[in-house]
Amino acid sequence: MLKAVAIRAYKTVLACALGAAFMLAPAAASARQSSDLPGAAPVALADLPFQGRKTYALILQGGPFPYDKDGTVFGNRERLLPLHKRGYYREYTVKTPGARGRGARRIVCGGAPRTPDACYYTGDHYASFREIRE
Repeated sequence: MLKAVAIRAYKTVLACALGAAFMLAPAAASARQSSDLPGAAPVALADLPFQGRKTYALILQGGPFPYDKDGTVFGNRERLLPLHKRGYYREYTVKTPGARGRGARRIVCGGAPRTPDACYYTGDHYASFREIRE
């Protein structure tokens, strides 16, 4: 009898935990829809490295960009940025002194190329993003 009560209690606790997880999942998904990224503090434009500020200025003036890949569609496969249709985001290289090739730093902007809705900086090749605030 005691074993049956313990099993029922375990099932009840498990059901409550699973129910809470399913209830919170939509809230987490909608958090990514907002302009603020969960867990990532925005970064002021003035606090970007010099090369980042230079890339940002080039984005707003429409180029010319130093790399062929600059301005190409960013797919947001990591789903770390707010969700939008494919083609919404474009990526731009932020030069890394001493790096061979393009390095790991990028700015990703969403919206119209010269007047983006929002831009995000990543210093770790898309592992994390911070919204750029002017």
